[in-house]
Amino acid sequence: MRYMFLIHLDDRDFAKMPEEERNSWLGRMAAYDRELMESGNYVDSCAMRHAKEAAIVRVRAGSLSATDGPYAETKEYLTGYFVIEARDLNDAIRIAARMPLAEVGTVEVRPLKNDPGEL
Repeated sequence: MRYMFLIHLDDRDFAKMPEEERNSWLGRMAAYDRELMESGNYVDSCAMRHAKEAAIVRVRAGSLSATDGPYAETKEYLTGYFVIEARDLNDAIRIAARMPLAEVGTVEVRPLKNDPGEL
């Protein structure tokens, strides 16, 4: 089954990190990426640009509303995602727990629907 890891981080935590620690962390993350690929669990991933560059779009009663930036004031915001293959939710949680990002942010683990028509 496929699962999506939604990564939420507070970029201020990284700004406070000494450069050596930040580089070490990035190296650990690259090793995690390789581990996922070698294990056959990796499907896809992508980092996102800062939430300040985003727009929120709503259409209500035929009227378009678009606003800049993140929807709500929050310290952590969605910064990227991974899609993985796992046996079940427990396996996906185990895989997410090894991700270095889980040490500095939040990893939401969510099963993906296999059938586009599934509600």
